[in-house]
Amino acid sequence: MSHLRITALGLAALISSALGVAPAQASNSFAVVDAYKDFLPSYTAGPADGDMDVIAAAAFYDGADKTFSFSTILADKVGLTPGALYVWGIDRGRGTQRFLAGSPSIGAGVFFDSVLVVRPDGTGAFNDFINGTSTPLDPAHIKISGLTVTVEDLPLDLLAPDTAGFKADPALYTWNLWPRLGLGSNNQISDFAPDGANLGFQVTAVPEPQTFAMLLAGLGLVGLRASRTRRA
Repeated sequence: MSHLRITALGLAALISSALGVAPAQASNSFAVVDAYKDFLPSYTAGPADGDMDVIAAAAFYDGADKTFSFSTILADKVGLTPGALYVWGIDRGRGTQRFLAGSPSIGAGVFFDSVLVVRPDGTGAFNDFINGTSTPLDPAHIKISGLTVTVEDLPLDLLAPDTAGFKADPALYTWNLWPRLGLGSNNQISDFAPDGANLGFQVTAVPEPQTFAMLLAGLGLVGLRASRTRRA
């Protein structure tokens, strides 16, 4: 697994890395290139299909517009596995390793106090465990196309930033992504991206859709090249 900090100006270098040139890494990461077919051993609830396997993911916080955006590339077309869900866990300052208490115990290092749940049909919800609320997402913010799931321009207010105990600067929130097959048991979770850690947000204006798509395509190329290298 590689953690990368990427900007639009660095996209060419990213795609070059997919062709065999290793990019420089930075300590402040907002994106992850995840291993191919790295299904959790505890995942026994369903098939090991490609739409349950994260290849790459990234997240942004636009400080000017005060919005969050999330996106991922999967190893196969979204919708292949009936009942699949894509869940971003977000730690706003009161996150815990909630999966450790489940059965089986998994997810050491994955902290969250809320989740963003997206379904392949383009619907979703934001579930706030601290404030005890569940808010349906406007489908206009959800984009699903081929291998990609993107949630764009979620307003900061949705994440209840003024709640006691949260980090004062929302740019310091962190995230992890996991596909899962339904809700209820830890054996439904197929993959964590990244493994055993949270990532921060890229704090910048979110790229234009074309640039965002190119960036994610570059991430996907990195992941797919890495998978081919391992299989060879």
